[in-house]
Amino acid sequence: MSAVFKTFLAMALLLFAGIGHSLADELYRAQTIVTGTGEANRVEALGPLLEEVLVKVSGAPKLAGDPRLAPFKAKAKTLVGEYSYHDQMSGIPIHDEQGTRDRPYDLTVDFDPAKIADTLKQLGLKPWAAPRPTLAVFAGLQQGTNSYVIAADGDRGTDQRDSLLAIAAKRGMPVLLPSTDALKKTGVDPAKLAKATPASLASALEGRSSDTMLIGQLRWNERKLGWDAQWRMDLGGKSHNWRLLAPTYDEAFRRGIGGAAQMLSGNGEPK
Repeated sequence: MSAVFKTFLAMALLLFAGIGHSLADELYRAQTIVTGTGEANRVEALGPLLEEVLVKVSGAPKLAGDPRLAPFKAKAKTLVGEYSYHDQMSGIPIHDEQGTRDRPYDLTVDFDPAKIADTLKQLGLKPWAAPRPTLAVFAGLQQGTNSYVIAADGDRGTDQRDSLLAIAAKRGMPVLLPSTDALKKTGVDPAKLAKATPASLASALEGRSSDTMLIGQLRWNERKLGWDAQWRMDLGGKSHNWRLLAPTYDEAFRRGIGGAAQMLSGNGEPK
């Protein structure tokens, strides 16, 4: 597991240890890993971090990669409220002539909420207020004879669970996953998710409440070398469905969680 992914996973675990709490303090914050604490490296990192925060605050993943962000990313430094560094090698003595220049640091940036709101306004969007709805996620993966539903615990699908939680954190979405025992007791499996209704899956949450439910099926397509992903969410009395072919399960989760965020925030249907 890469150091960058460990950083995002740590954020996810902190966010979802207490499902349903206000995410207001986290929405304007983003993290990355930089080399040294010099201004040049920090400024270079701010553009991508700004994009992440704009997507997270607005609930509009369609902003990712939008060319209209270029002028804002170029002046991202002016939108920062505060930032801090954490030395990943803290406690390890500096033992070479380069000192701190080449040491890896976690850079945490908090953007100014008022400036982010103004930026979104110029882009025709607005902040999606916290607290946000809790999303129960039932995601089944099938690859050959190997199939399972991602659970909140257990040894099966740990990488996929970590990926889903990290992506949900980057989108500012509180998520709720079923436990391994609950999945066994209720008989939920990937093959049944295609026709499963939210009502039929509710018992697998063991009494924990969620505001809405995201149901996904990911099947590995050997011919196309990608994941055929189908996502479904009931909202406003209507079932919303979107399908895609993703090269990795990370991308499939991004499109699934992102699509849910886009609809719940009032930014339209996922694509």
